[in-house]
Amino acid sequence: MKRTIVITGGAGFIGSHVVRLFVNKYPDYHIINLDKLTYAGNLANLKDIEDKPNYEFVKMDICDFDAFLKLMQDKQVDGIIHLAAESHVDRSIKDPFTFAQTNVMGTLSLLQAAKIYWESLPEKYEGKRFYHISTDEVYGALELTHPEGIEPPFTTSASSSEHHLAYGDQFFLETTKYNPHSPYSAAKASSDHFVRAFHDTYGMPVVVTNCSNNYGPYQFPEKLIPLFINNIRHRKPLPVYGKGENVRDWLFVEDHARAIDLIFHEGKISETYNIGGFNEWKNIDIIKVVINTVDRLLGRKEGEDMDLITFVTDRAGHDLRYAIDSSKLQRELGWEPSLQFEEGIEKTVRWYLDNQEWLDNVTSGDYQKYYDNMYANR
Repeated sequence: MKRTIVITGGAGFIGSHVVRLFVNKYPDYHIINLDKLTYAGNLANLKDIEDKPNYEFVKMDICDFDAFLKLMQDKQVDGIIHLAAESHVDRSIKDPFTFAQTNVMGTLSLLQAAKIYWESLPEKYEGKRFYHISTDEVYGALELTHPEGIEPPFTTSASSSEHHLAYGDQFFLETTKYNPHSPYSAAKASSDHFVRAFHDTYGMPVVVTNCSNNYGPYQFPEKLIPLFINNIRHRKPLPVYGKGENVRDWLFVEDHARAIDLIFHEGKISETYNIGGFNEWKNIDIIKVVINTVDRLLGRKEGEDMDLITFVTDRAGHDLRYAIDSSKLQRELGWEPSLQFEEGIEKTVRWYLDNQEWLDNVTSGDYQKYYDNMYANR
């Protein structure tokens, strides 16, 4: 094989899309999907490529330093794409220790193992790369304003430039000062700092990206869009924090995977790249789009399930607005989103409605029992 690349968290939402892309696009790469298979990891996400000759799955905790170092040595790994993380803000508020352990100590474990193995080689860091995927939440929050002449909300057919300027003219840049507000974002910010420190201290070839909210197939249904699609299907309440005024930038997951591929191969060492969709929406507006789309595709009267919206007490420390400026990535590497939101949300809703067995299996937790039993018997 031309290269051996470990993709951590490859059984998760974004990770499974990255694994699939690399396995299919690079048949001469040995792709190792390394995942602990927590609640968010599901090998059913990769059934279509599990028998490919250049694909291998390894069940491992990224905090297991000795095991990962041995894997690096045994498999002669020359690239790491690090997506494994605890990522749900609500869970981090209830259990910050787990987030610090996985996101900070797990990242440090990978970095130190890579350092030891790569520095033992005659060529050392030549041809190696540690790519760390982070989040826009490390930057904190932006003010919510409405620039003159631009009046949101928009329909899904509005232009990306309208959505990009809908709620303010300030955006997160690669140079924006870190200001995390939740245990999740604090843990990710710390892991980002460790990655950059390994470059500055040891010369490790690293690259970091910070991405906005992703949506698309295979997302665990604790997240807003798949949760609400499933609840609408069963006509269950749709819990909306506060008044639904919080604004997020949304990116279709396959576009994120394309960006990761491009940056892994062509991004400059030690650089940071922001990845965003130029596609800001208030939560309440995106929920209404999802309701209308699900109703239409289920043959219901469009909008008839609007009464499922239930406003609940706002999340503690809930940031009002995130907005990514990914012009550096567009300018230097030529990447841009391929889908308008209207196309992406239609594709996403259709996938969940067409894959109700997957959704029911994940929601019930049966998938996790299956894998727990399978690996317990090995």
